[in-house]
Amino acid sequence: MWKVLLVEDEVFVRESVREIIAWEELGFTVSGEAGNGAEALEMIRQDVPDLVISDIVMPEMDGVELLRRTREEGVDSRFVMLTCMNDFENVRLAMEYGASSYILKLSMSVNSLRDTLRKISGELEKSLENRTRSQGLPGPDTPPQLPAHEEITSHPEIQKILHYLHNHYAEDITVKSMSQYVMMAENYVSTLFKKKTGQTLIHYLHQVRVDQAIRLLTTSDLPVYEIGNRVGFVNDNYFIKIFKRLTTQTPSQYRHTQRHKPDSMSL
Repeated sequence: MWKVLLVEDEVFVRESVREIIAWEELGFTVSGEAGNGAEALEMIRQDVPDLVISDIVMPEMDGVELLRRTREEGVDSRFVMLTCMNDFENVRLAMEYGASSYILKLSMSVNSLRDTLRKISGELEKSLENRTRSQGLPGPDTPPQLPAHEEITSHPEIQKILHYLHNHYAEDITVKSMSQYVMMAENYVSTLFKKKTGQTLIHYLHQVRVDQAIRLLTTSDLPVYEIGNRVGFVNDNYFIKIFKRLTTQTPSQYRHTQRHKPDSMSL
């Protein structure tokens, strides 16, 4: 089941969205509810959902800011925005940050929600298939190959950012710092990077860091916390969380698995 987080400050709207859909029939389950973006962000950090259905206009933190913050933190959950007729500027921003779709509250119906969920389910299935195909985890004698960033794009500014990420992955890197590095607007860099590479900048950075962590796990006896720190994760728990998201194993489990693989040469 794909996990869904509902984010809406109007309780009756949230309850309506929850009740009018037979979620499990479509392969989803409502795993949580939040009344504003700030509350939702903390919930996402604790348990990343596959889909976030979020109102745009909310107190404390609106839906667009919630989407922006999750993308900065490398979370690639799908987002569907709930909006009003006169809020198309915020819809435009949300789509730039990678929202999958939006639904007008006034015209929201069972059919529109079901159609949207089917679309999202297809996207999630395709993403899972691609991730599974690309996760041929390297063994101890074959260090992981870094992404061939020279072949990803010929765009000069994005190319410059890619080189920086591969050479400075252990440093404190944000979308803001990279936008300043190439002297472009932050929103534009975020959108352009996703368009040219297929990934958010932070998600790409996480992959680079995890690739380097795998190399250290398989070629050294450094403790996990030190490896995380060396590749740019200042928080041990966050390092473990991102590593597991990208490899399906914790760093310790990955190291143990690689060191206890049967030696095919002795068979």
